[in-house]
Amino acid sequence: MGVLMARIPRQAIFITLGFALAAAVLPDPAHAQLVREAAPARQDSSKTPAPSGKVRVSQEVQLAGDQSWVDTGIDVQPGEHVVVTATGKLRFGDAKEDNGPDGLARGFRDLLRVLPFNEAGRGALIGRIGDKDIAQPFLVGGHRDVVAPIAGRLALGINQPSDDAGSGTYVVRVEIYAPDGGKAREVAKQVKSIPGIDNALFSKIPRRVSDKQGNPGDMVNFLILGSESAMQKVFTSAGWVKVDADVKDTVLHGLIESISKESYLTMPMSQLYLFGRAQDYGWAHAEPISVVRTRNHLRIWKAPFQVHGETLWVGAATHDTGFERDQRNNGVTHKIDPEIDLERDYVEKTLASTGLVSEISHFVPDNPLKEAKTATGGSFHSNGQVLVLKLAESAPNP
Repeated sequence: MGVLMARIPRQAIFITLGFALAAAVLPDPAHAQLVREAAPARQDSSKTPAPSGKVRVSQEVQLAGDQSWVDTGIDVQPGEHVVVTATGKLRFGDAKEDNGPDGLARGFRDLLRVLPFNEAGRGALIGRIGDKDIAQPFLVGGHRDVVAPIAGRLALGINQPSDDAGSGTYVVRVEIYAPDGGKAREVAKQVKSIPGIDNALFSKIPRRVSDKQGNPGDMVNFLILGSESAMQKVFTSAGWVKVDADVKDTVLHGLIESISKESYLTMPMSQLYLFGRAQDYGWAHAEPISVVRTRNHLRIWKAPFQVHGETLWVGAATHDTGFERDQRNNGVTHKIDPEIDLERDYVEKTLASTGLVSEISHFVPDNPLKEAKTATGGSFHSNGQVLVLKLAESAPNP
């Protein structure tokens, strides 16, 4: 979508989206990111208590303007303070001025540029902790004190596209402080079982979701225990995005997102049914531009019963890999990866990377579903395991 929009004459963009751009001046959070005329504010670390532990690592790292990411070689533990201070300047060839670690202001001309962390300016110093394929970047700027949410390797980067580069260097001082209290936080603990997750519970949970006509569809392959706010936070922290409920909303939001260059573009997700109703939430995870054709996505329902007083969320996750013929109506629908356990594992990895998951378990119910077809005719197979995640209601978050 971003590539297509870039080919549209600027006059056409103004005519088509004049109403959307006008909304940018209103104090509405949904549109507040459309135009940035001021440099991004430096991160406020005042809400993070000053580190009280001993300095475990103190290291200098240099990032040249042509480097996207640099492996610091530093492995951090959950609860450790990662204090980063940066100096230096970069200069992009088409920029009017130098920029420091806080990055350049993002004006209208810059909105079509997709950055690793779109909430920050071009050239800003950014960081990530953990697996490069799933870890979400965060803004460092000139100074940042981050409490590591998980164990993982610290990487530092420059907020620029892979085909972009500036001249100059950032000099970065990284200090790692032992966790407050001297003991690392325990997160995403693998456990054999979670109280209340048993066959008696699964006797109340259908093995599959269905379409409106009752045709069986995707497999129920994960459960989440936690409040609604905790559930939403763990998905958004992991980079998942709520999917629009209908096509009209998607068209409007898609146009606005393309102009503002938020790092995500959603397409409509069909309604499937569980517990007699359509999904309460749809979440998707994909690269921009390719989102129409391929994306990780899931639907989730709030169960009409609890587990030991905790809210239970029941989900079905699949990975769209392309398009295929819908055998119900001969239309076109997304084709899913038949190895749906890979998507279940992807949900586990991305959510566990946030530090907001306290326990992880897998359960094989009686008569597990191992092979079937979706409501649209696509086939899939599984080892029958259902992922179970218990959420922490609060945790450090970059």
